[in-house]
Amino acid sequence: MVNEKTKRSYCVIGAGTAGLCAARHALQSGGTVTVFEMDKELGGTWVFNEQTGKNEYGIDMHSSMYKGLRTNLPKEIMGYPDFPIPEQESSYIPAEDMLHFFHLFAETFGILEHIRFSHYVVRVKPTLDEKAWEVIVRDCPNDKLVTYTFDYVLVCNGHYHTPNLPKYQGMDVYEGTQMHSHDYRSNERFEGETVLVIGAGPSGMDMAYEISKRAIRVTLSHHLKDKPQTIFPSNVTLKPDVVRLTKTGAIYADGTSEDFSTICYSTGYKYTFPFLSADCGITVEDNHVQPLYKHCINIRYPTMAFIGLPFYVCAAQMMDLQARFCIKFFSGAKALPTEEDMTADTVADMEERWKRGLKKRQAHMMGPIEDNYYDDLAKTADIEPIKPVIHKLHKLSANRFSEDLVNFRKDNFRIVDDETFVKVN
Repeated sequence: MVNEKTKRSYCVIGAGTAGLCAARHALQSGGTVTVFEMDKELGGTWVFNEQTGKNEYGIDMHSSMYKGLRTNLPKEIMGYPDFPIPEQESSYIPAEDMLHFFHLFAETFGILEHIRFSHYVVRVKPTLDEKAWEVIVRDCPNDKLVTYTFDYVLVCNGHYHTPNLPKYQGMDVYEGTQMHSHDYRSNERFEGETVLVIGAGPSGMDMAYEISKRAIRVTLSHHLKDKPQTIFPSNVTLKPDVVRLTKTGAIYADGTSEDFSTICYSTGYKYTFPFLSADCGITVEDNHVQPLYKHCINIRYPTMAFIGLPFYVCAAQMMDLQARFCIKFFSGAKALPTEEDMTADTVADMEERWKRGLKKRQAHMMGPIEDNYYDDLAKTADIEPIKPVIHKLHKLSANRFSEDLVNFRKDNFRIVDDETFVKVN
């Protein structure tokens, strides 16, 4: 029998998609696990809250969830590899069904009893002997600071909570309302408005469409190489990049201008880890988190990992794979490469990315090479890979989103086997 004192102890920061699977695999490896979640419930970004700004404890609201949101990927690829989302009529499901799924997952694997809700991680730093981690946590309901020591830290705080705002000349003179998509909760407040949405990623396109149901007119400003193929409602116009703002609106790169009552920035989020002390050895520059082995293990202190940094991926599938990858090494089941070898591997990976023309802010972008990344993690750690059908369905559904924003959620799919899916309508 394993002595409790000799069991590996894990600190998991966050009880969202990443934190829940990290906790599950740490527990199943025989470790002792404590999950710190600053919200009152699990689910991370899937928890809807009307409130914006700060909560009752003075902490920034975490979730960017808005009213009526349905998934923009089919549920068939949004569950965990061995724990799919239960069958139901539609492939594109409401946010509350996703939240129910995460509660089911936590109950099934006995995770709930390990979560400390309304606990905000203030500081993580190496212990003096650099063999463990000192974690200082604010117990918000009791307004007290508590210090813990852990062998391993799994950072699972998500990255849809700290808005990335562009810097335009004239932002200080524009007299209308300016907001980030992080604070968007419903389209009701846009009744009769004229709205500029800046950014044509998945959330920007979705918001432009949703807001157009209420607003007089909506303009979507983008710098995509190819104009989105989707047919927008008649009151939505596409425009190139904004050059600067004026008192009443915006001037575009093509020299034209328009007036707006509201500007909504759908310009992404910053990767932020305010709780990490400088001596953790991690730096973030324009969303490039380094030095990380395979985009997740802290090379300087390889007892810390980040779950969920890569984007344009099948999130839950990838996070579960990353968690299994890290726990394989943390549990002692497999030895990590040397610091020199991990560094060399990372340098080679990043050089290949820069050669493909990726910018620093795209350092963790997967997209077309997501299956290569999944296979590399699985092969390196000798763990079960993600099924090929997941990547195939992800690629098709992403294309459908860009081709037909209005109707793509009517598609329904069924996975036949590890390689095959069928469209059932």
